[in-house]
Amino acid sequence: MKRILLLLSLIYIAACQPAGDKVLPPPVVVPSITPTLSPTPTLSPSPTPSVAQLMYPYTIDGLRHHQFQSGKIIITSVLETTDVYTRYLISYPSDGLTITGVMQIPVNGHAPFPVIIMNHGYFDREGYVPGDGTYRSADYLNKYGYITLASDYRSWGKSDVGPSFFYTGLVSDIINLINAVPSIPQADSNRIGIWGHSMGGGVTAKVIVADSRIKAAVFYSTVSADDADLIALWGMGCIGDIHAGEVSTDCNSSDIVPLNLPSDLISAYRAASSDSNLLHQISPIYHLDLVTAPVEISYGTKDSPALGGASPDWSKKLYQAFKDAGKNVQLFAYEDQYHSFNGDAWLAFMDRTTQFFDQYVKNSMQ
Repeated sequence: MKRILLLLSLIYIAACQPAGDKVLPPPVVVPSITPTLSPTPTLSPSPTPSVAQLMYPYTIDGLRHHQFQSGKIIITSVLETTDVYTRYLISYPSDGLTITGVMQIPVNGHAPFPVIIMNHGYFDREGYVPGDGTYRSADYLNKYGYITLASDYRSWGKSDVGPSFFYTGLVSDIINLINAVPSIPQADSNRIGIWGHSMGGGVTAKVIVADSRIKAAVFYSTVSADDADLIALWGMGCIGDIHAGEVSTDCNSSDIVPLNLPSDLISAYRAASSDSNLLHQISPIYHLDLVTAPVEISYGTKDSPALGGASPDWSKKLYQAFKDAGKNVQLFAYEDQYHSFNGDAWLAFMDRTTQFFDQYVKNSMQ
């Protein structure tokens, strides 16, 4: 018992002795941290584009700022060789589509030849043959040393189908054809004129306000250069199946509006077709100050939409708008002629056309 008491006393005494130089570390204090979660960002919905924004690419300004995607003209077959020209079936790229058409190159004379772009009028697609609406005039121009190029446009001939609001897809096909002219060894890409009949006149009007490379332009029985006139008479474009639209009487199948387009774009097209402000931005007649080419306009006094043609008033309206814009323009009326001229009147028209192109295209100073 005494031994146990002695041992406890020794332990007590040792515990009470100073620790000398040894310093015990201070107690570790671990702060208490309450976790906070980063706030989840609230995603604002993307603003819905307005009708004006969706339609901008189809306005004149939108066309002028469009980055056209073109390439080379490919000869796919020889259609005919005469003592005046060789006629070829061609294809070329246009903004991702393959477009077909006809090229005629003179067999006489010396290259490089000046070039005339031939824009055909409206044809039902089922019965259309490449070169329809332009052969006769192209043959005439070939005799006088011009290469002629006639695009089928998208959805005609063997061309791919692509959208076209207010002719703008067709306009793209023509500007991309012009871009491809340097790929023709016999062509002078610095001397290019343009010729448009009926719907092709409407295409021509938009081309010359968007592209300053054109040296001269001929309008032949043209439709109106004011899109509001076309919509008032024929309606907006047919939405959906092209061939079904061609037999419809309440829409204009010149425009191409496939159903697989975004619904908001189709809705914007519908809205723009009745919006006078947007139609002003879309119609070339209000932008003729941008045109650099001299212009010749010809029409038949008996032409009429009721006969499947164009109103003579549209040619007169376009002439006056060019005059008001201070441009070089001439207007010619052919008495007793309808939408397509015949006989001596057609020969007189083509003789006048050739002289006009000779002056401003063939003999241009580049």
